Parts: sequence; structure tokens; C-alpha cells
Amino acid sequence: MAEKLNVETREEFGKGAARRIRSENKIPAVLYGHGTEPVHMVLPGHETALIARNPNALIELTLPGGESHLGLIKELQRHPLSRNITHLDLILVRRGEKVEVDIPVFVTGEPVSPAIAVVDAQALTLSVEALHVPESIEVTVEEQEEGYQLFAGDVVLPGGAELVTDPEILVVSVQLPRVEEEPEEFEEGTEGAEGESEESAEGESEESTDEDSEKEE
Repeated sequence: MAEKLNVETREEFGKGAARRIRSENKIPAVLYGHGTEPVHMVLPGHETALIARNPNALIELTLPGGESHLGLIKELQRHPLSRNITHLDLILVRRGEKVEVDIPVFVTGEPVSPAIAVVDAQALTLSVEALHVPESIEVTVEEQEEGYQLFAGDVVLPGGAELVTDPEILVVSVQLPRVEEEPEEFEEGTEGAEGESEESAEGESEESTDEDSEKEE
């Protein structure tokens, strides 16, 4: 289901114009695809930020003249400190067509203790109908034992979706947690004891030598 936004046509360009747009809590954006001329627009900041929580959101963009387009979020740019969206790239899509999207993997359930789940693939690439892009793919490790492995080809996909990712890619496995070996503790006094032993041995050796010299005299 497409989210709906009323957008403005962008008339001014450059860094200064972009700053003015952002100061009004709006977001500069561009829509492109299917060999058409890019459409530069300005999106409402708050509404767009809410929609963009879903990285694969489909948006119905309505321009001032009533013309509308379907756009799929392709890339988000954010401010490094505030994390506010500073620019948005969208791909033009048409109803009924399929698109390739990266869908995040969501793992549920608990494996048999003490084993843990290790996620090897954070997302899978799927070919899906543009109006039915899933937000996530759910896999479960409930009651699975150590040694369990789930590959991309074994994941149950949403209806109508096709796997683009290599089916041999490991998605999640169940393993025993790694136990880090603690470093050996240094025993205080060992070096000193060794040093004292060496000094004692040297002293005894010197005394023996002196005694031998007196006997010879």
C-alpha cells in the first residue's frame, strides 16, 4: 500500500536554496526512472520522516497541478549529527511492475540453551510487486539446537516474491557462544624470588672461591 504525500515542485537549486528548504522543515528530493526526466520536488519534513522509517516505503507523490507519481525510496541522506533527512532519492515505479529491493531479516524465537542465534545475512534481495513490498522477512530459531543453519533458499518468502540473493547464502545459524580465555595472571614475587636465588647462588659461589683460595695459601 502506497503512502500519500502532497509535494511541491522545486524551482531553486544550489546549496543556499537547499538550506532554505531545510530551514522550513522540508526535504529536497528527486524522482527518476523509466528513462524519464528527473522530477525535482520538495517534501514535507515531518510526514516524510515518519514514512521513511520503512526503508522500502512506496510513496504516492501528488504535485500541485494534480499529477501524481509512485516513488520507491532508493537512498536517504542524513545530517551526521542531527540525523535529520537532508535529501531523498526515489525511483519511479508503475503499478503492477516488479522491483528489486533489499528486505531486512528479522529473527524470532530462542534456540536451545546455551546456544545462541547468529545472523549472517542482515537482508535479502527480493523481486516483488511494487505495491506489495514487505517491511521485513521473519525467520525463527525457536527450539533449534547448536549446528542449525538456515540458507536463503530455505526462507519462506511472502506471496509473489522471488529470491534474487544467492540461495546458498547463510542467513542465520545456531552456535554455542564463544568463551574467551582469560590471560594468565602474573604472579608477584616470582621475578624477585628468581633474582634472590641467582644472587644467593652467586654469593655462595664467591664464598666457595675465597675458601678454596685460603686453603691453597
